[in-house]
Amino acid sequence: MSKYNARPTVVDNIRFASKKEAARYCDLKLLQRAGEISELELQPKYKIIVFDCLICSYIGDFRYRENGEQVVEDVKGVKTPAYRLKNKLMWAVHNIKIKET
Repeated sequence: MSKYNARPTVVDNIRFASKKEAARYCDLKLLQRAGEISELELQPKYKIIVFDCLICSYIGDFRYRENGEQVVEDVKGVKTPAYRLKNKLMWAVHNIKIKET
């Protein structure tokens, strides 16, 4: 068990941090199969660099295209202070608003 009571779950031989994240992956796979989204990726990584200094990295749960637009998604149970800061930094540095599910 994790600190936040998330139960790791395996789907398609991929280990997800929680049942909720695994369920969302299954939903996104169905949406991709139906043509609603495309280019589904897992664990996209972004470097947060300010004034040529690496501040931190953000790893999302999913990235995909929906209606031609890139979507970065994070399945959240608990919004930690570190996540809240990284969310703001993603907007400030990369102009990416994280979709929370």
